[in-house]
This record gives sequence, structure tokens and C-alpha cells, in this order.
Amino acid sequence: MRRSILTKVTVVAATSLLALTACTTDSSIEDPPTEDTTAAAEETAPAAEETSSDEWFVQEVYDDQFEQRSATFEGDPEQPWLQYIDGEMTDTAEYAADGAQKACFANASISNPWRQTGWITMNEQLKALQDSGVISEMETRDAQDDDNTQIADIDYFIAEGNCDAFIISPNSTAAMTPAVERACETGKPVVVFDRGVETDCAVTFIHPIGGFAWGIDTAEFLSERLEEGDKVVALRILPGVDVLEQRWAAAERIFEENGIEAVDYFTGADPTEIKDILADELATGDVQGIWMDAGDGAVAAIEAFEDAGADLPVMTGEDEMSFLRKWEETGIDALAPVYSNFQWRTPLLALEQIFAGEEVPAEWILPQTPITEEERGEFLTANEGMPDGHYAKFGGEDMEGYPEVWQERQIP
Repeated sequence: MRRSILTKVTVVAATSLLALTACTTDSSIEDPPTEDTTAAAEETAPAAEETSSDEWFVQEVYDDQFEQRSATFEGDPEQPWLQYIDGEMTDTAEYAADGAQKACFANASISNPWRQTGWITMNEQLKALQDSGVISEMETRDAQDDDNTQIADIDYFIAEGNCDAFIISPNSTAAMTPAVERACETGKPVVVFDRGVETDCAVTFIHPIGGFAWGIDTAEFLSERLEEGDKVVALRILPGVDVLEQRWAAAERIFEENGIEAVDYFTGADPTEIKDILADELATGDVQGIWMDAGDGAVAAIEAFEDAGADLPVMTGEDEMSFLRKWEETGIDALAPVYSNFQWRTPLLALEQIFAGEEVPAEWILPQTPITEEERGEFLTANEGMPDGHYAKFGGEDMEGYPEVWQERQIP
């Protein structure tokens, strides 16, 4: 059975979000869930719990992702959204179909810049597949980061009976598993991406390498540049999100192995909270490193050192443009890990292959390569004119709406 290791979406507090509401390609998103599906969702979704990093550390998966960081990917490197690590394939001959097909997308949310960037890219890919006659429409329901709502959304699609295929980006893992299984039971192809669920019934599960790989890349980068006994402050968004927890579980182990003193705080990506935390830390001693499980709030972290007149730290952030620009401005020693935003194209392109009856990877693992100091200038130039909330590795440069729809944040 395929492992259902969850893969990130960075869930951030409202203080760090763009002033946007959840949008969709279909007006049905505004329909309230029915009484029956709401009740079913309330019975199914468990409450979130805060757990320790030890509970999220799985040695086998850690080892797999360690090796996958240097794996050879099949496919054209100029189209990383179609690359994958060679492995088990799914025969999709039974799903071959003539003519344009309808996709139904149950989305966790577009509540943060990472998801908004991906949602724009996904809709540009949708337009291309509509023009080529592969997909007729994509009816979308947005759960706005709520398990119960997403369960109701999936059940709505099933009851509606008009979906030729399901795409699901789960809000959480355990809660969403029964609903995904119900979608699979319809006999229609199901594509899961971004985060996983505890079932392998989907035709394909699409995601970058994962949280452990992020944690390894970032903690090794910091450990190589710091001395034993140096202090790292880890700024974390929130507890209980698998891929975020896996990032920290991996990083914490590496810091311990290298004698790095690491303390972690949950910040909700609130810039004020981040500055307060670092002001307190800097008031009591030196901080040599900053580790983040997502890029939101990275600029505030750097500004906290500037405000205190302290030496700037060695730091890891993310490929969000605000961080890349602050990195260049300050000249800090930094790394931008990525959770490849171009993955938002892949589910629709997977459906194109599935409707053609072509094999697809059972677990579609996409490249996940950090941006280094040597590459930063290249990505800044390539994304010139993009807003601060844009993600450098969004993978939409070859699409008809580039660059205007991303520059203007034309969210459907």
C-alpha cells in the first residue's frame, strides 16, 4: 500500500494574507452544504491536536526523502510539473474517454499567497485544456480551510453525479480520508494533490518530495554555517499540519546532532508576533540562525535584527518574492527552500493523460529544489514585476496569460 505522507500547504494567519476572499470558477461554491452532508461532516472530522515533533518523525520516510533529494526525475526538466520519480504506474485504460470531460475540484482553500499563486496557475492551465477540448469545465468548491466544509463539498459532488473526474486538495489527512474513499467508489478517476490522505484509492497522488526533505535541506544548510553551541530560532506557522510538522521534526534532529541550540515558536505568520519573539531573544543573547517552516513573515524576521542593530543571521525562508528581495537587499547568507508551486498544473495535466488512457505515476513525486545564493538573481530577474506574495517557482512562464494574470493577481 502506498504511504500517505502529507505534503504541505502553508496555512498562515489572516494578518499575513492578501486581502482576498475565496473564489472559484463556479457559482456553486456559494451554495450552502445540505443538512445531510453537513451532519455527516461533523460526525467525520476529528478535532485538531497539538503533538510533539517525535510523533511526526518516521525514520523510513525520512530516509526515503533524504535519497529522493538527489533522485533522477523522468521527463523534461523544462517542464518540472510533468516530471516524476520512476516507480509504480497506474493503468488508466478504463478511464479513457472521448470529448471534453468535466472536472470537479474540492479545494482546501486559497487563503494564503502560496495557494493563491497556484490557483491562478491552475486556472491558466484549465483554459489551455478547455481550448484543446480535453476539459469542458471545472466546477470548484472552496472549503476555506475547514474540514467539515470540504467533506460536504466532496459529498455534494458525489450526489450531484455530474463529475467525470475528481481533483481533491485535502484540508487535512485523517478527516478527509473517508470522503476521498467515497469519491473513489463512484468509479470516476480521483486525483489527490498537495496534501495526502490515508488511502491509496486515488488514481494518482501528486506532491513534491515532502516535509522531511525541506527540513533536511534547511537544517543542513544552517548547521554547515554555524558552530556547535550557536543558537537558532525556529519560527513556525502553526501546529498539526503534517508537512510543516515533518519539516520541523527533521530539522530538530539535525540541529541536535550538530550541537545547535534550537528553540521554536508558533507565530501564525504574524509579523508583529515574529518581531516580538526575536526582540525578546536578542535582548537575552545572540541569535546566529533563523529557521522557518514557510516564507511568510521572513521579512519581519530580518527587520527584527535590523531594528535591534544586531548582526544579521544565517537564515532559511522560502521562494516567496518578498523574501528573495529582502535577501538580495541585505546580502544575508540564506537559502530559499521550495514546496514546488508549479504542482498546481499537474492535476489537470494528469487528467489529460487519464482521459487518454495513458499510464500515470501512482505516487507522482515532483522535483523540490531550493533556490541558492547563486540562483537568486536569476529568479529575481525572471519574476520582475511580480507582487511580493508571488512564488518564484510557479511554473507558468509558458502560459498564455503570463505575466499579466500573476502580476495583477487575477484570481477567478
